[in-house]
Amino acid sequence: MSRPKSDFDALREDLRQVYDGDPWHGSSITDVLKGVDANTARLKSIPHGHTIWEIVLHMTAWTREVALRVRGAAPKSPARDWPTPKSGGGDAAWRSALEDLAAAQKEIESAVDSLEPDDLLRWIGDQRDPSLGAGVTVGTLIRGLLQHDTYHQGQISLLKRAAESAEK
Repeated sequence: MSRPKSDFDALREDLRQVYDGDPWHGSSITDVLKGVDANTARLKSIPHGHTIWEIVLHMTAWTREVALRVRGAAPKSPARDWPTPKSGGGDAAWRSALEDLAAAQKEIESAVDSLEPDDLLRWIGDQRDPSLGAGVTVGTLIRGLLQHDTYHQGQISLLKRAAESAEK
């Protein structure tokens, strides 16, 4: 990683590093998801908890929603905040979910790359609504996505470890 020239460049680099790089906090999202197959992804390790597959679909939905907002769309909840996995499709459906997450990542990176540094101060929504992630600046929204994805990445790591322990 080269030294960023500005805070804006650092933010763009963080977006890439958290997904598929060498982030400060440890493993990237792609590293954590390596070796997870469809059976592990659909495993319900915690009663009333989410599966790895559900978390991946949730992250994909919010990454796309943030990309839309960065490009100027009004804030709304993703149409399917917690989509139901098509786990009956096995490994092919799981690979498709991972490819969709990668495509959503490209969308957010492209949206952020199209910004000028002053765009980070543009407000999204007039009223603060924490559940909707509205009433914040574009920069705060992007940093919020990084926090969101890192939180869920931690959940995936724990669920993956639980599945590995159950196999032993």
